Amino acid sequence: MVDDNRRGDDERGPGAAYQMFVVMEDLLDKLKLLDYEEEVLAKHNMKALSRHYFASSAYMPSNPGEQFFMFTIIASWLINAAGRPFEQPQEYDDPNATVSNILSQLRAFGGLVDFPPSKLKAGSGEHVCYVLDRLAEEALKERVFSWRRPNYPTEEMEEESVMEDDAELTLSKVEEEMTEEPDDCEEENVMDLEALKSRTNQSEARLSSKPDNILESNMDAAEWNLEVERVLPQLKVTIRTDHKDWRIHVDQMHQHQDGIKSSLKEAKGYLDKLQEEIGKTLEKVGSREKYINNQLEHLIQNYRSAQSKLSEARECYQQGSGGVTERTRVLAEVSDHITHSKPQYAGHSRTMFS
Repeated sequence: MVDDNRRGDDERGPGAAYQMFVVMEDLLDKLKLLDYEEEVLAKHNMKALSRHYFASSAYMPSNPGEQFFMFTIIASWLINAAGRPFEQPQEYDDPNATVSNILSQLRAFGGLVDFPPSKLKAGSGEHVCYVLDRLAEEALKERVFSWRRPNYPTEEMEEESVMEDDAELTLSKVEEEMTEEPDDCEEENVMDLEALKSRTNQSEARLSSKPDNILESNMDAAEWNLEVERVLPQLKVTIRTDHKDWRIHVDQMHQHQDGIKSSLKEAKGYLDKLQEEIGKTLEKVGSREKYINNQLEHLIQNYRSAQSKLSEARECYQQGSGGVTERTRVLAEVSDHITHSKPQYAGHSRTMFS
């Protein structure tokens, strides 16, 4: 089950990263058994899920917002199908609260939750597939669904097509004739023993009366060749290839291996040439860079000296502007003091002259 897949990657092995695709395919089959096309897709006007919709991958385009909304809709429907009341979440609901409610219902069903709730906010991944698969199992239990053993169809032997040319023989016919001939011989030997004895007596008589001279054939060679050419098509044996035979697959593997080797050899030559050209281009760029640095070295030094002089001038300006500001402040204080002192001086002068 998926519970065992919640361990670390080091403990699960290299195939654990692709386990979510298997879980997603099983989940899609369970959703189809629960008739999610009519109860969810048709109700919300949504498209059917692909085989790996909730399985995240670097090579697959994903839409986290759409996937998260689809996850919440299906999860709420499965919880209701499993016999527990659950309000359907809306798009403006808090994602954290929605995920917490779904996980609390999963714990109530006895599901193992040993991952942070933030893993579900992406809308895809191993944990999303696990939660939906676990809820789908509970919904199937509520509807009293049980898996049955598959009934495999009996494979019928393909009837070999009879070729129009009667001169060609198939290997199966040759084997049948070879297997049938001994049976016929046995029946003849068993049923007609008297004929066998007569044949042996005749053969013994022939051996006893063998001719003194060597027998020579009086058949014309040209007629013999014509007869051989006429009978030759009937002696042709055609062996039909079976595509299920492992030998054919081995031959194909060798052919593909040879093709890969030849293509790799050709591609390697192009790649070596490309590497050589890239190396030459990098050398040219490096030499141009060194040349430009040597030509602009005195300008860079002048720029650095001018920049240092500019910084010194800025410091002097800041110091001078600070002194001017201080003197301006003192002048303002003296002016204020004079302004306040003028009425007093005027009063003193009136009292002195009066």
